[in-house]
Amino acid sequence: MPKPRSTAPGDRPQPAPVGLFLPLLPLSLAPRTPCLAVRDWHGLSASQLAYLIRRYTDAGGVVLDLDAHPSATATTTYLGRVPARLVTGRYGPHVRLLPSEPGHPNHHTTRRPCTWVDLILATLPQGTQAHNANSAVTAMRTWRPLLRPGGFLLVGLTAPPPPPGEVSYRATVIAAARAAGLYYHQHIPAVLAPLPEHEPRTAPEHPGEADDGRRLLDGRHLSTFRDLLVFGTTATGEENARA
Repeated sequence: MPKPRSTAPGDRPQPAPVGLFLPLLPLSLAPRTPCLAVRDWHGLSASQLAYLIRRYTDAGGVVLDLDAHPSATATTTYLGRVPARLVTGRYGPHVRLLPSEPGHPNHHTTRRPCTWVDLILATLPQGTQAHNANSAVTAMRTWRPLLRPGGFLLVGLTAPPPPPGEVSYRATVIAAARAAGLYYHQHIPAVLAPLPEHEPRTAPEHPGEADDGRRLLDGRHLSTFRDLLVFGTTATGEENARA
């Protein structure tokens, strides 16, 4: 996944982005993290999350995790970025930078207001929010003004897949982001568990064979990945070149 470079905005058609898998890295190849005990960020390890933050921000960039997940804060600080929180005040939501520990490049940061952020980490649906088009559009229109020109929004979809025949939540979120003025940059299926070389649940079931639990769970295959959707405030140079 190339490091995105933002250019001047343009209202051009966007090509369909290529989906990439983010496999679990062997421990020997995984980037170093400050603490091996850091919890996963919605299924992604600290190493995987660090990889994404490094790709979509530069050193000193501001990263806002809307869920205030401790792994996101620890990883952001370790990479020399500035963690932030969304605060709702008298005049609406605004971003506040968080101080980091001494010894880090951004340890002089204080709890001061911030105008824009470089990367927003979010999950949908939020809390008890329903996973429908209206709630997704409302969320996107709230987050869009917080991003600087050239900033990115990374959304992890936590809702289960809809029944067959219904519109996928992924398509709903993409449409909501475009309605809010964001560019659809990339879809990343993040692998959550090692994939077996052979999948016994796909084998045909013979008549009279007992159900041993190898195949479908309640009529569905087990989920082994999480959809990550990346949106930008402006199209990247590669996307403009393709348009």
